[in-house]
Amino acid sequence: MTAIRPAGCSVFLVEDEVMIRMMVADMLEELGHSVAAEAGEIGEAVKLAQSTDFDLAILDVNVNGKVITPVAELINARNRPFIFATGYGSSGLPPEYRDRPALQKPFQLETLAQVIASAMKGAPV
Repeated sequence: MTAIRPAGCSVFLVEDEVMIRMMVADMLEELGHSVAAEAGEIGEAVKLAQSTDFDLAILDVNVNGKVITPVAELINARNRPFIFATGYGSSGLPPEYRDRPALQKPFQLETLAQVIASAMKGAPV
């Protein structure tokens, strides 16, 4: 008999700090999700946002001093849910996206799970 694993979602992860990106990727896998693609800078993230198939994105707000807005716009245009990760609180979010879910860095596994579940509930089926 084979164990059936709950279906996780594929996540596009944008984070400029390599150690944080690795930690979040590990947390996602622990929660049963997979990482569809990772980016550590805006140009790379823009390309991947256009070409990668994913269910959800987790976006660092400030990537090497640049605001994530161009990537968020592409993901929004693709009608995919996304979550911001920030150390600046909701006031650090791009003004046009302050209604989006945000993870306050540093965050715990349980918080990540809750925010993903909430974001996916609002996602189109």
